[in-house]
Amino acid sequence: KSANPQWREQFDFHYFSDRKDMLDIEVWRKDNKKHEELLGMCQVDVTALPTKQTHCLELPLEKHPGSLLMLIAVAPCTGVSISDLCVCPLGDPTERQRISQRYCIKNSFRDIKDIGFLQVKVLKAVDLLAADFAGKSDPFCVLELGNDSLQTHTVYKNLNPEWNKVFTFPIKDIHDVLEVTVFDEDGDKPPDFLGKVAIPLLSV
Repeated sequence: KSANPQWREQFDFHYFSDRKDMLDIEVWRKDNKKHEELLGMCQVDVTALPTKQTHCLELPLEKHPGSLLMLIAVAPCTGVSISDLCVCPLGDPTERQRISQRYCIKNSFRDIKDIGFLQVKVLKAVDLLAADFAGKSDPFCVLELGNDSLQTHTVYKNLNPEWNKVFTFPIKDIHDVLEVTVFDEDGDKPPDFLGKVAIPLLSV
């Protein structure tokens, strides 16, 4: 019931500097649980923003009244990576020792926000649901931890895909839950949901 809402939410996105990335933002209105209406959208050219500083942007909504006020900072990300199995960070003894030293008891209070490091190996899926008429799926896997999100490549026409990728995340809250979701790529349409598993960090 507000025309001037304040969310005060922070989100982290990861992108590679060799890409031309646009940040797409949509504002929606909810009437009830079933009905939603688009109130407007806007874009930010991430590559045009200078790094290592916070930008206060007032973005008018396209073809709709109103604007969004946002703080956007582009900075080198640390601790987040995607790699093949053969070059995973904890597979390198030197890197493993460096990480162990970083999180040893005597360094616990050096950086209060840096509380941990998570490495996830996504190997394969087995007997997935067939989402296409041909009895196959085009699966990819999305990993989410807090506001961090990374994903695998798509394996086409396969119900038993193998990704063999290693993902690393910095842990910001030990009570977070790692959510791993498998989707079927569906061209220009939204991807189809094929399954999900949730793993509380405290259970690892």
